[in-house]
Amino acid sequence: MKVRVITAIVALIIFIPILLLGGNTLLILSLLLGIVGISEFLRMKHRFFVSTEAWISFLGVIVLILPRNFWHHIPLIQSSHIVFYFLAFLLLLHTVFSRNRFNFDDAGALALATLYVGTGFHYFVQARAVGLAVIMFGLLIVWLTDSGAYMVGRAIGKHKLAPKISPNKTWEGSIGGSIVAVIVVSGLFTIFNWLPQYHFFELLVLALLLSIAGQMGDLIESGFKRHYGVKDSGNILPGHGGILDRFDSMLVVMPLMAILGMLS
Repeated sequence: MKVRVITAIVALIIFIPILLLGGNTLLILSLLLGIVGISEFLRMKHRFFVSTEAWISFLGVIVLILPRNFWHHIPLIQSSHIVFYFLAFLLLLHTVFSRNRFNFDDAGALALATLYVGTGFHYFVQARAVGLAVIMFGLLIVWLTDSGAYMVGRAIGKHKLAPKISPNKTWEGSIGGSIVAVIVVSGLFTIFNWLPQYHFFELLVLALLLSIAGQMGDLIESGFKRHYGVKDSGNILPGHGGILDRFDSMLVVMPLMAILGMLS
């Protein structure tokens, strides 16, 4: 527990100032986090970091995280999706020349993981570009849902939420975490008028949807860790695991914020 707390404090000391600065500083951090995140997936797949599929995956994450206006300056390429499709095609082509060392299932898994990690961090950067209040709305929901679910689950949790995927999670904890997040975040942002474009009821609905999505993100990551037989996605954060362990909810919440029109 001591190691976990120390890691969290150090991470926040580094993360909060970068979050406040935003801009290229946050973009660089997001690119680094994305590369580490996909490298954790490669490790779970038992793929070398210097392999062809690894370099394609690294490049794919970078391509997806970069802001949209980056591609406006490159002739013939107006969107990251064009480049991503080309990289996905290279993964498929690699199955032909790898002599069955790299197959179609591997290509599909890496393409989906790249899309998952790259898109999540892309909208993380975009959320900060829209405004500090917007990104904090999403992050607070994730943090409060996680903390609330842990405390409520430990206190009264009895009914397992997904025992075959994450045996420690309970329905009581899940519901309690969402209630805590929705009430605290909606009340806080309404009192201080941090998102004046939304009414209180709208904030309630958005907070509830994002809280549920965050928990789904947590379960998704637990699911593929269970599939690959690992406890943590990595060990870069002592006591917390890897980047995917810490950002699993955010990688789902931030794209959903874009879908809900919060990042436009």
